[in-house]
Amino acid sequence: MTHSSPNPIESDTYSRAGQVMIDPSASLFQLLGAKGWLSGDDTKPYRRDWLDRYGIAPLGVARPANTAEVAGILRLCSGAGLAVVPQGGNTSLCGGAVSDQPRAVILSLARMAAIGQPDRDSGTILVEAGVVLAALHEALEPHGLIFPMHLGAEGSACIGGLIGTNAGGSQAFRYGMMQDLVQGLEVVTADGTVWNGLRAVQKDNAGYQLRKLFCGSEGSLGVITRAVLRLYPAPKQRGSALVAVPDFAAAVALGTYLREEAGEFLSGLEFFSELGLALTLKHLPDLSFPLAARAPLYLLIELGSGSRQVPLDDILAGALEQGMERGLIIDGALASSDAQRAHFWRLREEQPEGQRLEGAQLKHDLSVPPGKIAHFIEAAARICDEILPGVRVNPFGHLADGNIHYNLSPPVGAMDFSDKAPVLAQALASLAGEMGGSFAAEHGLGRAKIALAERNRSAAERTLMARLKAAFDPKGTMNPGVLIHAP
Repeated sequence: MTHSSPNPIESDTYSRAGQVMIDPSASLFQLLGAKGWLSGDDTKPYRRDWLDRYGIAPLGVARPANTAEVAGILRLCSGAGLAVVPQGGNTSLCGGAVSDQPRAVILSLARMAAIGQPDRDSGTILVEAGVVLAALHEALEPHGLIFPMHLGAEGSACIGGLIGTNAGGSQAFRYGMMQDLVQGLEVVTADGTVWNGLRAVQKDNAGYQLRKLFCGSEGSLGVITRAVLRLYPAPKQRGSALVAVPDFAAAVALGTYLREEAGEFLSGLEFFSELGLALTLKHLPDLSFPLAARAPLYLLIELGSGSRQVPLDDILAGALEQGMERGLIIDGALASSDAQRAHFWRLREEQPEGQRLEGAQLKHDLSVPPGKIAHFIEAAARICDEILPGVRVNPFGHLADGNIHYNLSPPVGAMDFSDKAPVLAQALASLAGEMGGSFAAEHGLGRAKIALAERNRSAAERTLMARLKAAFDPKGTMNPGVLIHAP
């Protein structure tokens, strides 16, 4: 790839408040070199979000190689009044990692991808923010350790972005959200100050929990550069099953039974619908369906144990037998190999891709108490059909923690949602709120959900967030336009 001129602005100076200053593009090129500063057409791979809804050409893309360079970038941008948009794998579904203004710098952490040696005795590892999640999983395998975060985008999602969005994933109910897996952070704040909070301890109550503030901040308070992560022993055995169930009430009842019977061995409890399955099989022909019967709903169940003495297959087989006797399961299959287990998981994880290939879609990331999932699904389907008759509802997600990816496709034969998208989003957000849930479960707010946040969070909550933003970023240069309206 050829790199265009380090100075996309014709002059090497610019004027601000009556002063003539060196062009920040030239200064950033001088700081980072040709590998670290991209401009012009070379920024195209970084401009748009995964759903291709947000993003314009920035002034350039900074690709620092270390924390010192990150600090230098932020000092230069702060002095020039340039917005800075931190970007990891750019897998955000809410447009939180791309720019909405031309005088902005996208700060990609892709070159900061070092993985330290795991500390087996402490159960921790030090990694840089640009480490891809799948690469971390691979690096830990020879050590018999795992980092228990799994999600569909793990082949491109980076650790810094996962922390910045406080990602959840399929095992959050057992191991927690990303904030529960982070023990220490290194962060560079808006003015270039480096905070080294890389303390590899679980208990650290010496003041405000700063690391928690940066988890879920979406780059609006600073740039995460390194992290100390919690590790766990790799399971010595796994048991997986795919089952067909008649409805969500049966799914919730089966989930309750599994939690009671399998206890700490239950590590995955995912659901997807018949519509989602049909779209996935239609658009991804390498996938096949392993059960004899089709049903309105499917559950993917996984057990894991660090001991070979625990009879996981017997526990899982017994649970399925009880589920069938109670009328909670229509059909089911136990994975007989790692390949079959991986195939079961692909049926769940390819749900977003199957719907994307179908055409227009609306993505909603909601959560309700798990015991209210059946009520929410029933009420939400009725509300959506009243707003847009014939709209196709495709819910999938994480049964055990109540996180529902409530995705919609237009009615059959329609190309879009007839301008009903905002109404549908607000109706679903209101319903989740009434049930004690959230309109933003694990994807964050980004740019897509600012208006929803304004309508569905109290004035006190929004004011506290605005005060935090102003304290950490008084000039408003850190990822403006995400999470809250700029001050």
